[in-house]
Amino acid sequence: MEEKDIHSELASIRSIMERSSKFLSLSGLSGILAGIYASIGAFIGYNLVFEKYNNLIITDSYSDSPSIYHSLYIIAALVLSLSIVTGILLSIREAKKRKENYWNPVSKRLVTNMAIPLITGGLFIAILILKSDYKLIAASCHLFYGLALISASQYTFSDVKYLGACQIILGLLSGWMPEYAFIFWLTGFGFLHIVYGSIMHFKYKQ
Repeated sequence: MEEKDIHSELASIRSIMERSSKFLSLSGLSGILAGIYASIGAFIGYNLVFEKYNNLIITDSYSDSPSIYHSLYIIAALVLSLSIVTGILLSIREAKKRKENYWNPVSKRLVTNMAIPLITGGLFIAILILKSDYKLIAASCHLFYGLALISASQYTFSDVKYLGACQIILGLLSGWMPEYAFIFWLTGFGFLHIVYGSIMHFKYKQ
């Protein structure tokens, strides 16, 4: 057997093993759209806050106006819902293009590993809201989302863990400087998602 044939066989074996252990139908376009949704949400949230306080920086005085926070929660929930639905639909479409089953043992493990940190984070954020402790909500979003990405990265493209690491760093910065939560939010959920999605789209052609 020629050396070229051996390399071809090894590549085929590697591809089969990778498909059996990783979910490779994640769409880079869904990351780009998630970044766009987050950017639009941040812009709307910024206008709500700027109109009332004429300031981008979040201050303690915001706690005297819970309606501002409630509006921001609704915006964040809409952004999250749109991002999840878009990600699911585009991943299903990509799996069908590859003629693969999109709901298999690997995708189930991916969802489970991602869901545990996200659900935990959601419950923790709900506790913060109930206690009217708003300062660390944005930081918690970054931290638990980053942990979810890193946890899920073992079952999909390894690039995902880098996005997760960046989210954790932004979460720590947001926890240290919560007054700049808008800036960190726009950077993490907007800009980084667009960059990550673009890299994934052109790197893996999906």
